[in-house]
Amino acid sequence: MSKSAAPTGFTVSSAWLAEHLNDPGMSVIDASWYLPAQGRDARAEYDAGHIPRAVFFDHDLVVEPGSDLPHTMPSPKVFATFAASMGISRDDTIVVYDGPGFFSAPRAWWMFRTMGAEKVYVLEGGIDGWKKEGRFVTDQPTKIASCLFDVRFNPRRVASLAEMREIVEKGGRQIADARPPGRFTGKDPEPRPGVRGGHMPGAHNVPALALSKDGKLLPAEDLKQAFAAAGVDLNEPVVTSCGSGVTAAVVALALETLGHRDVKLYDGSWTEWGGRADTPVVKDEA
Repeated sequence: MSKSAAPTGFTVSSAWLAEHLNDPGMSVIDASWYLPAQGRDARAEYDAGHIPRAVFFDHDLVVEPGSDLPHTMPSPKVFATFAASMGISRDDTIVVYDGPGFFSAPRAWWMFRTMGAEKVYVLEGGIDGWKKEGRFVTDQPTKIASCLFDVRFNPRRVASLAEMREIVEKGGRQIADARPPGRFTGKDPEPRPGVRGGHMPGAHNVPALALSKDGKLLPAEDLKQAFAAAGVDLNEPVVTSCGSGVTAAVVALALETLGHRDVKLYDGSWTEWGGRADTPVVKDEA
């Protein structure tokens, strides 16, 4: 029996990955990362049992050295060094996963695509779904072969603080904030000390967790309805944001799945914006 064809979107099923796991040029990445409230240790879980061939992608380590923000996108040179150390080349077929399916894996998906990799996919169901289906995991270290990651950085996928100031002041691009509603309105406190609650003027709330169900991205029509309900026009440019740039990538992935190609991600996200005293913040009154 011939193998199933290459994926057409940005996600793959566990059955597809299991079938193609030993293909030449296949790279698997465990990009799990959790908030303290989730009570999970990504590295410990990886060491205890990961998908064969998977390497661990540490979101707190693969950052720009010296940045005072938690998840600053590394420079192309720094990213290339990290990718090469994981044995990943730009031409590989790269499958990224996290625990539940669509939490932190899309951040790694976005980073690799921004750095020029084209065949990058998120595993539906994550490692939780993989294990639930009884598929094999291993606690053995993955053997890594040295390689070169030939970066093709696309700066049009990243929004800076200066650009966000201009968007807030003059418009021209919709802001889709992926944080939960309570944090977006300012009712619930931010998890990081010194960061104000609320949102950027004009921002739309598109909670990342509302875009998937049972570890799978919602069907296209449901995604369209979610964006419409949030007031996001899919025919206009969008910039995504969240707490520290991680779940903003879930919204970016959903938008690109719907064919939207003018999408930026605000890398500093709310930790940068809400952590400053000179940026405007809106709080919704109860």
